[in-house]
Amino acid sequence: MHAEKVSEIIAHFVGWFDTLTEEIRMRQKYADGATPSDKIQDEQAAEQPRDDFASTLELKDYAPGVKYSPDGHDFDNLMARRYVETYQESLDKLTALAAQGAAYMPPTGGETTYHYADYPSMHRPEQAMHEEDPLVVHSASVSSVSHVTQAGVLRDDDYLNMTDGPNRIRDTSYVGEHLGQMTARADALDPFGDFHRTDSPAELTKIADEIHDYAQTAENQQDDETTAAPSPGTEVDFVLVADEIDNKIYVNGQEVDDVPLMSDFVPDRGIASREEVEPDDSQTTVHHEGSAVATTEVEAGANFVINIASTVETGTIAPVMAVMGNYHQIDVISQVYVYSDDDKIDDCLTKNDATSTSAATMGMNIAIFERGQYEASHDAGAGASGASSSSGEDPVFPSAWRVSVVHGDVSFVHWTEQYHFVSDNDTITMTTSGAEVSVLTGGNDAVNLATYFGFGMQYDLVIVGGNVLDMNVISQISVLYDNDTVRSEDGNGQNTTVHSGGNLLWNVASIDNIGDNDRFQSMPDYVIDTVNGIESRNPDMPTSLSAAADFQGYMGLNILYITGDLYGVNMIKQVSILGDSDDVLKAANTIIDKLPDAIMTIDTGSNVVANVAQIIDYDSFGTTTYVGGQVYSDAILIQGGLVDHDVSQNDGSQPEQASDRLANEVIAFLSDNDHDGTDATVDVGRDLSWADGHAADVMQNVVA
Repeated sequence: MHAEKVSEIIAHFVGWFDTLTEEIRMRQKYADGATPSDKIQDEQAAEQPRDDFASTLELKDYAPGVKYSPDGHDFDNLMARRYVETYQESLDKLTALAAQGAAYMPPTGGETTYHYADYPSMHRPEQAMHEEDPLVVHSASVSSVSHVTQAGVLRDDDYLNMTDGPNRIRDTSYVGEHLGQMTARADALDPFGDFHRTDSPAELTKIADEIHDYAQTAENQQDDETTAAPSPGTEVDFVLVADEIDNKIYVNGQEVDDVPLMSDFVPDRGIASREEVEPDDSQTTVHHEGSAVATTEVEAGANFVINIASTVETGTIAPVMAVMGNYHQIDVISQVYVYSDDDKIDDCLTKNDATSTSAATMGMNIAIFERGQYEASHDAGAGASGASSSSGEDPVFPSAWRVSVVHGDVSFVHWTEQYHFVSDNDTITMTTSGAEVSVLTGGNDAVNLATYFGFGMQYDLVIVGGNVLDMNVISQISVLYDNDTVRSEDGNGQNTTVHSGGNLLWNVASIDNIGDNDRFQSMPDYVIDTVNGIESRNPDMPTSLSAAADFQGYMGLNILYITGDLYGVNMIKQVSILGDSDDVLKAANTIIDKLPDAIMTIDTGSNVVANVAQIIDYDSFGTTTYVGGQVYSDAILIQGGLVDHDVSQNDGSQPEQASDRLANEVIAFLSDNDHDGTDATVDVGRDLSWADGHAADVMQNVVA
C-alpha cells in the first residue's frame, strides 16, 4: 500500500514537470527566440508590496440566498400570514376554504388549527408544518389446522390341527356381522360420534350449536328427579347439566377421588407376555414317578388393541385477552364400551378361577376433568410484574407498542381420528403328546399413537373483534366379541384347565384446561381505545393503555388484533373393535395311549381393548380475560356400557340372534348436584373397588 502511494506521488510530479516543459516551449515559440526585455523585470520589481501596505476590506456574513422548492404540492398559500399588508388577502382565502367545507377547531394551548377534508392541517407559521406517519401495522399468520387419521386392520384367523383326523370347516363371518350390530348400538349412545372432520368456521359453529342444543334439551329433561336406572333396551332417562367444570373424576358414572391404574387391571397374557422371564426349572419341568410330565399350553387370546392420542394446544400465548363478542367454551367426553363374552365350555373340563365371577370381562370408562391456573416461572414473572415498585422505585408502564393485525377469522383446529379393526378367530384341534408343547395363535399387538404439540406466538395482549369458540371433544368406543367354545371330543377333561375370561375394555379420557373460570371480567375502556387507535392507524399509544395496571412493569407491548372470530377446537375420536371368537377342540390321544398325567392349559380370553386420550388446552396464560358479550359454558360427560350375555352358540357354529338384554347405560352431565350412585350402575361382572389411590395422570402407564 505504501509503495503504491509513492508511485502515485512520483507520477503526479512527473506529469507536472511535463506540463511546465510544454509551457516553456510554447513561450519560446511565441517570442521567436527573443530574450525577455528589462521592462518585464521592472514590472516584476514594482509588484513587490510596500512597507506601508494596509487593507481596508470588511468581511460580511455569507448569505447565498438559495431558496428550496420541494416537488409536488406547495402549501404556502394555505399558511396564515400575520403581515398587515396581507391581512385582507388571508381573510379572503379563509372565507373561501370555509365555503368549501373547512372546519374550524377552537384554539387549544395557544394554537389555532384548521382541518379540511382535502388538505392537511394549517398551523401557525412559527410551528413547523409536518404530517405524522400512520401506525405501522404488521401482518400475522397464526392459524393452525391439522387433520390426522390412523386406521389399523388386522386379520389373524388361524387354523391348527394336531391330529390326523379330518379338518373342521368353520365359518366365522357371523363374528363380523355381530360386531357390526354391536358397533351400531355403541354409536346410538354417542350423539357426538358422527361429527366429520372440518376446519370451516361455519361447520365448527354448527357443531357447537348442536352440542349446546343437546345440553339445553338435557337440562329441560332434568325436571324428572327419578333415580331409577333405565330399563333394558330403552333410551337413557337420567341427565345432569352444569355450567362450570370442576376438578372431577368419573369412573363408570360414579365420582371418585383417584384415578385407577391400568396396570392394576391388565390381565396376565401368559406365554404372549412381552416380559422376559428368568428360566425356572421348578416351573418348566415337573417330575412324576421318575418321568417328565407332558404339558400342552394353548394361548388363543391375549390380544392387545389400543389407541393413544395426546393434544397440547397453546394457541396464542398472552397474559391478557380481550373478546369483544361472546365467549363459548365446550368440554365433552363420550365413552361407550360394548362386549359379548358368553363362552360355551364342556362341563367335563375344569374351569380355571379366571373364568369365575371374580375374573369376568371388565369394562372401565374413566373421565378426568381438570382445570388449573398457569404459573409462570420466577424469572419470567419478575420482569413484568411490577418488580420495580416493590423496590421503592416508580412503577414502569409501557411507552411503545407493536401491532399485528389478522383480517378475518383465526382457527386452531386439531382433529385426530383413530380406528382399529382386529379379527382373531382361531380354530384349534389339540391333543396331548409326550413332549412340552406351547401354541400361540393370539397375542397380537395393535397400537395407534398420535401426539400433537402446538406452540403459538407470544403476545402481551390479544384482542378478538368477534367471538371465541373454545371446544374440546373426546369420543371413545370399545367393542369386543369374545364368545368362545371349548370342547372335549371324548368327554375326558382330566388335567385340563380352561381360561376364557379376564378381558378388559378400557376407555380413559382427560381434558385439562389451563385458565380459571373466574378470570372473566367486563371490558375496560383501554381495550376500546386501543381498537379505535388501531383502526384509525393512530401512531400514538392510547393513554389509557399505557397506564393500564395489567401491563405495569412492561417497557413495550406486543399486541395482536383479530378482526374476526377465534376458533380453538380439539377433537379426538377413537374406535377399537376386536373379534376373538375361538373354537378349541381337545381330541383324544391316539398316538400315546398312556399319558394319564398329561396337563393341558387353554386360554381364549385375556384380551385388552383400550382407548387413551388426553387434551391439554391453554385457554389463558394469565389471570384476566375481558369479555364484551356473554360467557357460555357446556360441560358434558357420557359414559355407557352395553353387555350382551344371551348368545347361544350351540355346536360352535353361527349363534342365535342376540337378544336386547343390555346392561344399564350411564350418561351423566357434570353437575354440582348430589345424586345417588345407583344412577350409574354398570354390569362389569365383579367388584370394582380398589384400595390404593394414584395421581390423575392419564398417560402414566399406557405402554408400561
